[in-house]
Amino acid sequence: MAPEPEDEIKDEKNPRPLDEDDIALLKTYGLGPYSTSIKKVEKEIKEMAKKVNDLCGIKESDTGLAAPSQWDLVSDKQMMQEEQPLQVARCTKIINPNTEDAKYVINVKQIAKFVVGLGDKVSPTDIEEGMRVGVDRNKYQIQIPLPPKIDPSVTMMTVEEKPDVTYNDVGGCKEQIEKMREVVELPMLHPEKFVKLGIDPPKGVLCYGPPGTGKTLLARAVANRTDACFIRVIGSELVQKYVGEGARMVRELFQMARSKKACIVFFDEVDAIGGARFDDGVGGDNEVQRTMLEIVNQLDGFDARGNIKVLMATNRPDTLDPALLRPGRLDRKVEFGLPDLESRTQIFKIHTRTMNCERDIRFELLARLCPNSTGADIRSVCTEAGMYAIRARRKTVTEKDFLDAVNKVIKGYQKFSATPKYMVYN
Repeated sequence: MAPEPEDEIKDEKNPRPLDEDDIALLKTYGLGPYSTSIKKVEKEIKEMAKKVNDLCGIKESDTGLAAPSQWDLVSDKQMMQEEQPLQVARCTKIINPNTEDAKYVINVKQIAKFVVGLGDKVSPTDIEEGMRVGVDRNKYQIQIPLPPKIDPSVTMMTVEEKPDVTYNDVGGCKEQIEKMREVVELPMLHPEKFVKLGIDPPKGVLCYGPPGTGKTLLARAVANRTDACFIRVIGSELVQKYVGEGARMVRELFQMARSKKACIVFFDEVDAIGGARFDDGVGGDNEVQRTMLEIVNQLDGFDARGNIKVLMATNRPDTLDPALLRPGRLDRKVEFGLPDLESRTQIFKIHTRTMNCERDIRFELLARLCPNSTGADIRSVCTEAGMYAIRARRKTVTEKDFLDAVNKVIKGYQKFSATPKYMVYN
């Protein structure tokens, strides 16, 4: 009587254990006349190959490169010379995307538009609408995706090496540092706080105040602190000779900033391009104004700004255009005023930290002797005191050197101070 299907299923679930005869039979598998000698030879070949590789200096790598002994540089060079150079085109549209018979409309500048396919070395996911591509000169097939065209002078504005200035080196700006950190660091480190409250973090800060009060210094400290990409632009760099060049540079600058995960753009001396619009009466259009309007548009225009924080510094806030200063473009205005007595003492201590000074120098007395002076003035006092010590061939700086330096810098250079002018303008 044949077993029922149910019994078969039970047997499958609970297989019969192997007895000694079965195990002995299994052990005979692969025991042919030459099996042990073959295994031995295989092992020796493996060891020999490892030995050869060690002697050649080959390391297994992800690159998949052949061993240097197998390189044929001459034929590679010849092959590269025979390859035709590619032509740059722009992929304007994709017909039937995400299908096997997808076609690409490309625009080769000053030649024509073509509908083409893909080359062998490109996958369909690499190509998007509006991107630059390299095409061959025969069939105009797309061979390689190209990065967006960004002017080298714009790429050079990125700060690669972090400055060595920290927040401890910025004296007498406690409030200003706090305000700056709220805008720059808080949204990057704790974005969930803003999400919970349902508000957008402030995106732009304008630092203004007399020259020498630490506006650029604080920006350098911010660049040191954050891991975000830091782009530094000096206002006058955007003033170009030809019409539309400055605006194009601004567009490429923000395009580069958007491609980064998080980015801080610092415009120093922004009054070079951010001046209020006016009619010069001659009827000539002002290129500087056009550059400023492009900045205004990029800060809060039609396109989303992305995770880009904008810092601006100027000592003539009265000349700036109201459209640039409105909230949404520059949400915060931080004034860097003249340091008070306590701040001046702190700045003296910061600048004399690395100096070889005598022990009991009364920094508060020195701070009292420098009324209405900026951080830059105090730094100059410390340098001059060092110069007096060098002149007298001493290895330490005394309090008398500092007093002489105060007389020379603060009293003597009074007429060169920019602070009174700043007070008059603003």
